[in-house]
Amino acid sequence: MPQSSTMNFLHTLSTVLFIVSFHPFTRAKPDTYIIHMDPSAMPKAFSSHHSWYFSMLSSISDASEAASASSTVTSKHLYTYTHSINGFSATLTLSELESLKKSFGYLSVTRDRPLTVHTTHTSQFLGLNSVSGAWTAPNYGEDVIIGIVDSGIWPESESYSDEGMAQVPTRWKGKCESGTNFSSSFCNKKLIGARFYNKGLLSSHPKLTIPMNSPRDINGHGTHTSSIAAGNSAKGASYFGYASGTANGMAPRAHIAMYKVVWRYGTYTSDVLAAIDQAIQDGVDILSLSLGLSVDNNVLDDDPIAVATFAAMEKGIFIAASAGNDGPLYWSLVNGAPWMLTVAAGSIDREFDGILTLGNGVQITFESLYPGNFSRNQMPLVVMDECASVEELRQVRNNIIVCKDHLSISDQVENAESAMVSAAVFISNYSYLSELYTRSSFPAAFIGLDDGQTVIDYIKQNSDPRGRFQFRKTSIGTKPAPKVDAYSSRGPFLSCPNVLKPDILAPGSLVLASWSPVSEVTKVGSHPLFSKFNLLSGTSMAAPHAAGVAALVKKAHPDWSPAAIRSAIMTTANSFDNNLSPIKDVSNFNQPASPLDIGAGHINPLKALDPGLVYDATPQDYMKLLCAMNYTSKKIRMFTKLSHDCMNRSLDLNYPTFIAFFNDDGLSTSADKFEQEFQRTVTNVGKEGMAYTAKVTGMDGIKVMVEPPKLVFKQKYEKQSYKLRLEGTKLLKKDVIFGALSWRDDAGKYMVTSPIMATTITSQ
Repeated sequence: MPQSSTMNFLHTLSTVLFIVSFHPFTRAKPDTYIIHMDPSAMPKAFSSHHSWYFSMLSSISDASEAASASSTVTSKHLYTYTHSINGFSATLTLSELESLKKSFGYLSVTRDRPLTVHTTHTSQFLGLNSVSGAWTAPNYGEDVIIGIVDSGIWPESESYSDEGMAQVPTRWKGKCESGTNFSSSFCNKKLIGARFYNKGLLSSHPKLTIPMNSPRDINGHGTHTSSIAAGNSAKGASYFGYASGTANGMAPRAHIAMYKVVWRYGTYTSDVLAAIDQAIQDGVDILSLSLGLSVDNNVLDDDPIAVATFAAMEKGIFIAASAGNDGPLYWSLVNGAPWMLTVAAGSIDREFDGILTLGNGVQITFESLYPGNFSRNQMPLVVMDECASVEELRQVRNNIIVCKDHLSISDQVENAESAMVSAAVFISNYSYLSELYTRSSFPAAFIGLDDGQTVIDYIKQNSDPRGRFQFRKTSIGTKPAPKVDAYSSRGPFLSCPNVLKPDILAPGSLVLASWSPVSEVTKVGSHPLFSKFNLLSGTSMAAPHAAGVAALVKKAHPDWSPAAIRSAIMTTANSFDNNLSPIKDVSNFNQPASPLDIGAGHINPLKALDPGLVYDATPQDYMKLLCAMNYTSKKIRMFTKLSHDCMNRSLDLNYPTFIAFFNDDGLSTSADKFEQEFQRTVTNVGKEGMAYTAKVTGMDGIKVMVEPPKLVFKQKYEKQSYKLRLEGTKLLKKDVIFGALSWRDDAGKYMVTSPIMATTITSQ
């Protein structure tokens, strides 16, 4: 999704923008553009920017359309924005667009581009229960409103039952919009808002007919993410027998407002902006975003999500956003604006397995989500080497065929499907195969070389080798967990590398949640299967976990700023797995994950409710950062209505992490020194009379100094500052060196931890 000026126009009250689509005579499809206007340029004759925009559209309309100016303007106009940005969307010819650029107050223009979606037991894994976890009365997230910008919602799902829900907060200004197969009566005390936006989509595809023109979700993604964040208890949840139990959202008593922007035919910036603009006006407390721009164009002032969420942050709204699914390379992260919580994705302590039992009794376990029934009777095992011939496979299709990894695995699977084999074993040295093919349309085991050799040896040693499959096995408590998954995008964030991203790791792999029952989840043979629940992976699933936890913190501390809530989540995160070892990175041979993979660590809801200390930040602090990044006052006005002269600027944001780039010019020697100093201010949100002592771990070969080493707080909400200094040589021992600073109180109740890292990696 293009981001250029899109982001820019996004929030300004001091900058007016509007999104425009134009279709040159040589192009069949119009493009959508975001145009920034100076709001102070509005003539006094107009009572609102909306009327000014309409007048401007009328004045620039082509002469051939002048006779029907009123209807022309109405047809051109898409949205008027008033909260995330000041502006509007319209469809224009090229000549009209050029005329608009000459208008008094015009600032800039950029094209609207498409966005990408980043696509049960997790609540228990995170320590949430009604006995000792964060779900202790009275906090289940009551009265907190979570806005979800996604593909809509399936309101009949049990996850949206309002049983046990409090009344709709009186501050709520939203509504439920009726549409195709969706009535406003579908809303209740759980689902309190449902809107849909597709004018930008239709502007780019004017001949498109949308069959489900309403908030109803026929995709499944929005139902999945919203039920993760705040779904009510849904008993009997499972995916064809896998992961059976009761599915709960992170904040099961929080209210949900759905803003549908994701359509089968695409997702457009102008529609997403309209949704965020409305969510701000409606009064959401939390925004959960599981979509984003492409990595290639991710520049803050051109990212509409970054600009719009700045406006949301200014109004006290907490934003959780997915980091993207373009890992494991560095610099692949999106949604890295420092005013939002950027969420990476990891595994949980649950596996879904099948079992291959050989005729000699040896059992081989493999990952599988195969949903079909399969006979437990033994079948002959036949080695077909690379499984390259569909015709040869057809001749043995009533056996369990065994394929070796000589061809592409995808080609082998396709050949087996074409031959309609009864079952198969695929042997490969690719470690991620079983996850990629867990949903095979026929009974199949994807196993590694060691297990594969066991199968081959058994076949060679027996004249009548046989085997049998079993499926639908769910294992709980597997170790180690969590791990950061390979797909999860890694930092640093290209547009703002001085703030360490991602922020947090949350469950994102094979998460069970509610689903649209009209959206196919898998196939058995050629037959599509449907389900009320689905298991999905992606940072799309991780972000709503964090949004739900933020709702719990918001309920416990309603006056906290978004930065304070983010700090509480980050400084209480777990850096160790359930083996009490550092969290592993599956894409790096299970080596310890760095903060560029997992941020501060794995989210811990219980501890986040009572963090002891928080690192707070104001909109002015972010503006100082933008100034230090050499943003002009004109660009800064794209983010905020507040004027800022950039007299004060600093790259050292009061953030609960530290990152230093030991940039090596290629000529450095071991004698060349590097040093960097950070300053941080923490606020005591614990009781009065607290004292904290600093402890640094890790940072091999780098000297870390903290001054003062002890902080004493006489009062609650008192602030204290400290400096952290790194000293080392430009030639680091490794490209990435990391550790942590922990502030521990004298009583041993609190451990307020921040990751520290030094790196020589560059974006080139």
